[in-house]
Amino acid sequence: MTKPPSPSKRSAIAPFIAMDVLSETRELERQGRRIVHMELGEPGAPAPRAVREAATRSLAEGAIGYAEALGRPALRQRIARHYGEAYGVDVSPERVIVATGSSGAFLLAFLAGFDPGARIAMTAPGYPAYANILASLGLESVLIDVGADTLYSPTAALLEAAHRAKRLDGALLASPANPTGAMIPSDEFQKICAFCEDAGILFVSDEIYHGLSYERPCETALAHSRNAIVVNSFSKYYAMTGWRLGWLVAPESLVRPMERLQQSLAISAPTLAQIAALEAFEAKAELEAVKASYARSRALLLERLPRLGFAEFAPPDGAFYIYADISRFSADSAAFCKRMLEEAGVAVTPGIDFDRARGKRMLRFSYAGAESEVRLGLDRLAAWLGK
Repeated sequence: MTKPPSPSKRSAIAPFIAMDVLSETRELERQGRRIVHMELGEPGAPAPRAVREAATRSLAEGAIGYAEALGRPALRQRIARHYGEAYGVDVSPERVIVATGSSGAFLLAFLAGFDPGARIAMTAPGYPAYANILASLGLESVLIDVGADTLYSPTAALLEAAHRAKRLDGALLASPANPTGAMIPSDEFQKICAFCEDAGILFVSDEIYHGLSYERPCETALAHSRNAIVVNSFSKYYAMTGWRLGWLVAPESLVRPMERLQQSLAISAPTLAQIAALEAFEAKAELEAVKASYARSRALLLERLPRLGFAEFAPPDGAFYIYADISRFSADSAAFCKRMLEEAGVAVTPGIDFDRARGKRMLRFSYAGAESEVRLGLDRLAAWLGK
């Protein structure tokens, strides 16, 4: 028999456990179970009405061809204008690149910004796909542990210590962060940007949860650095996950390299999504109403989780997550979450998805879904835990 092909070494990356959990929940649902979904960071609300209507009109007209590799000019101009409106920062449309979701944006950033073997710092806990993408590209992740002592946020001092130990080429940080929801304090954010500039470290700022903060506004790295790469997305605040549309703001020196990469990797981001996304910026009232529902779910979780025994968690400053300590219940978050799914019918993500070393005592609750789902999930947990 012909020997089947062997997978490449670059494909030997860790699974994205949140997606594995989703597969398990779908199987239980096919068996007739009613599962409460608190595992994924996917908005329960649809894309804004004007976005959907713009897509419908465009489909009716029928002309959905390739867009320019850097993105449709009207959308690039509107994204640039957004930075002035939201942050008071002047951004040239020429620095904006539209990509196939933030995932496509990260690929462009990593390929244009780093050569194989480059060392990029990121936090643990952190979004698991970061390290997986870097590993598949031959780049090295340098994990920086954050916890209660730093309010689950990185500091310039931690970056400097890692750089002194062995030179860093890049830093990839998120604020608000996944899975914690923690935001980097403004003064620390400025110090991080300044340190990266002085040390010649390329800073990639993940800002895909911007717009989703509850007690203080989000801050962009562009307020402190022209050399940072900023990644954002229409998936979270704008509730357009399946439209697969994101963007970067890049230093001028990296725009043409990213354009060349985009030409060959994707040709362009989806044209229909780009046409529709123009309307997302004008749907603020609708989007703020969705955000208000997240805020109510967040308040409910902050009230009830401690009474259920989940009293220690990262500061939930933004996004739609609570990263909670479960050590009073279990030392194995994967097993605990599996039992919760099978016995209580509530799907959450174990902490090992975000922190292989310390995540066995943590799990992530997502409150991106409907308020009624969050309430039902809490009621089921109370019954399951005998509270």
